[in-house]
Amino acid sequence: MPPDGRRSAATIAARAADCVTYAGIGDEAGPGLEEQLEAMGRLGWRAIELRSVDGVPLAELDDAAFAPVARALSERGLAVPCIAAQIAGWSRSITGDPAADIAELEVLARRCHAIQCRYVRVMSYANDGLDDPAWGVRAIGRLRELTLRAEQHGLTLLHENCTGWAGTSGQRMLDLVDAVDHPAFGLLFDTGNGIDHGYDALELLHDISALVRHVHVKDAIGHAGAAHYTEPGAGHCEVAQCLRLLLDTGYAGAWSIEPHVALRPHHSGSYHVNGEPKGGLLEGFVACGAALERLVAEHVLPATTGWHPAPGAIVRELQT
Repeated sequence: MPPDGRRSAATIAARAADCVTYAGIGDEAGPGLEEQLEAMGRLGWRAIELRSVDGVPLAELDDAAFAPVARALSERGLAVPCIAAQIAGWSRSITGDPAADIAELEVLARRCHAIQCRYVRVMSYANDGLDDPAWGVRAIGRLRELTLRAEQHGLTLLHENCTGWAGTSGQRMLDLVDAVDHPAFGLLFDTGNGIDHGYDALELLHDISALVRHVHVKDAIGHAGAAHYTEPGAGHCEVAQCLRLLLDTGYAGAWSIEPHVALRPHHSGSYHVNGEPKGGLLEGFVACGAALERLVAEHVLPATTGWHPAPGAIVRELQT
């Protein structure tokens, strides 16, 4: 075995039964594509989650602007496990025109096929004066319709524990999955959303862990409406416990960092700067990625069975 304890990628791949890949939402490393790709290269990761390029959400790039993105990903051999869309998110009110979501999904269907991505992150709409039951009925109806459209394109929509009718409740997320009742609809779990939104994320994860298909990783301290984001493991979000629970319940997919340590893109791709960490956005992002790998090596893998580090991933080997 190499001196750093890592097994060769070829040996691991030949025997691995399950794999969790490290990834990151690229625009938090910098708005430009080259900065985003450099961050993944410096971390040695082979996957990137896309949200925006040069401050423009992926679905709003024209074909001429998107073509070099797809080409660069292919040339560098980067997989795209998920696209972080605006669909049903902070800027899409439950009383607004659903045409915006439908149009975005149609564009993203073409983008996803070009970069071989299956998952699209969605939420469940900001409320706009409706009572709770009416909000839920309308959100479920819209997401069911969007899911049917996604299926036609070979895509799966993943609802995040964030903004929306089902955003902060594990039971509501389960109710939403049951109501949509379709294999092209699932769940995305973010380790760090609980503090800012006022709930216990680990407690929520206990409710939904078996249904999670993609994971965002961040950490924070503070309280509802006043979260301060930290490197993974330095906050109060019980990130290691969350990741161990996911492995224990059979998760295999990507752990995608969304650090928020310096940059918090929201709504229609605008950027809110928290205050750059030492060295700037790129350095802060890379530091968070390295912190996640250390957290996993020191506090997640020792408590699991059969999982081992590999380049840009962790793997569980077949027992022989």
